[in-house]
Amino acid sequence: MTPTYILIILLLLSTAGYYLGRRRALAVVEGTGGPKVLHSRPVYYGALTALWCAVPTLFIFSFWLVCESTVITDMVLSKLPETIQSLPADRLNLVMNDIKNLVNGNIVSGEENADLQAAADYYQYLRSLSQGALFVLISVICIGAVSILQNRIRPELRARNHVERVIYYILIACSVLAIFTTIGIVLSVLYESIRFFKIIPVQDFLFGLKWSPQTAIRADQVGSSGAFGAIPVFIGTLLVSAIAMIVAVPVGLMSAIYLSEYANRKFRAYAKPLLEILAGIPTVVYGFFAALVVAPVIRDSGALMGLDISSESAMAAGLVMGVMIIPFVSSLSDDVINAVPQALRDGALSLGSTQSETIRHIVLPAALPGIVGGVLLAVSRAIGETMIVVMAAGLSANLTLNPLKTVTTVTVQIVTLLVGDQEFDSPKTLAAFALGLLLFVVTLILNVIALYVVRKYREQYE
Repeated sequence: MTPTYILIILLLLSTAGYYLGRRRALAVVEGTGGPKVLHSRPVYYGALTALWCAVPTLFIFSFWLVCESTVITDMVLSKLPETIQSLPADRLNLVMNDIKNLVNGNIVSGEENADLQAAADYYQYLRSLSQGALFVLISVICIGAVSILQNRIRPELRARNHVERVIYYILIACSVLAIFTTIGIVLSVLYESIRFFKIIPVQDFLFGLKWSPQTAIRADQVGSSGAFGAIPVFIGTLLVSAIAMIVAVPVGLMSAIYLSEYANRKFRAYAKPLLEILAGIPTVVYGFFAALVVAPVIRDSGALMGLDISSESAMAAGLVMGVMIIPFVSSLSDDVINAVPQALRDGALSLGSTQSETIRHIVLPAALPGIVGGVLLAVSRAIGETMIVVMAAGLSANLTLNPLKTVTTVTVQIVTLLVGDQEFDSPKTLAAFALGLLLFVVTLILNVIALYVVRKYREQYE
């Protein structure tokens, strides 16, 4: 029985526990006043029973799956011949991979090995035995939990308090998990970046003016020593993002103002969903549009004016990226503007302000924190975009502020460096983590600046 089926059975047992708990709560007060005698509503008694089924079994299920592979692997290795057990760790891992491939039916070689086949059969037997034991254990725990709760349900049982306390701890656990996930991401990137900076000096990376990460991976290979100056890459990122923001912020904000303050309900009902369709278009489609339509138009228009424009340029990528980001700015700004209390508008209009003056002096300042948050989200979206830049801006790390030239961005270089089979001991591969760390720091600085602006104006208008 696979883990998926066990989870489905757990869900069914918890659902059954809910209905049994609710039914039991109604049964204990039958003839003594009905549900109004209960401390909590009947649904809370059902929810408490379901939680008693689900929470302990989910912990056991997760712990079991984490430990299952290690335990089975150790037991299978202990049954292998001494000649195999004495192999080095890396060779032993390859043998174990072959055994797992045999178990999964992925035959990697036509040569049959009786020892490996016997180990694969034993592995399969242990895994089936483990999953069967897990199923029995979970079923026993669920049935036991339901039985205990059936006997404990009384009118004075504070079921609602127990349910809310469990949900409270679950929310805390989810928050802690999110925090530790963020910390884990930062530490993993930081660790690999430190390894990179032990090879390439920090000052060369931060202030270098040339980016060419091609290096020889092995000593017997002929290759470049590499140049890891990050300035051209970040200049390209900022250039493309700036062009995108020049397009997205004015258009998105103006469309949000019109839809929320001027448009009638009928027009808004059609225009807002059509505008948000732009957010659902895959970025690869935008990339095709940029490479096949926008870039040739820019190149041909520049040729008519005597300008030398590259086939791939920051302008083409930035313009299309700006169109893609318009819904982010528009939708978020529209929601924030609509959240401004109507009393502020009515007060300004009653004092003789025109509608445009009310929007400029009352509505927009009151909605400024939300608008800044939406713009910041759009900036993060622009910095993290990859596909459009690859197809429309190119891969060359040119140190230029000319939007008509080929540039590249941080995310594009990270993808390029990590594509294919790479060894995480070379500066070429570790450079991706250094770029990611620097991008994280830059984004953090932008967030701090945005929070400062928001707090300053929020104090002014609250």
